[in-house]
Amino acid sequence: MPRDYEINDAFRLAIKRDARGRYTVSTLDFVEKLQQLNWHFTSREANRWIEAHKSDFRDISAKEGEERTFQVFNPNGAM
Repeated sequence: MPRDYEINDAFRLAIKRDARGRYTVSTLDFVEKLQQLNWHFTSREANRWIEAHKSDFRDISAKEGEERTFQVFNPNGAM
């Protein structure tokens, strides 16, 4: 049976560091990690969860659609 705290775990597992050193997470990676923990979110549900629960991530997607990419955002310039 899935547990609520596993959603946060899946999100942390989906975070990657790109070549520029930025921390990013894609909707597809998040959904994949959720499925491994017995959660079944659609891309839309995953995007809504990120938008509602992760205020320190902003959308940096290059194109429209449900396959989005989010990046850690800190207006003060620190990590």
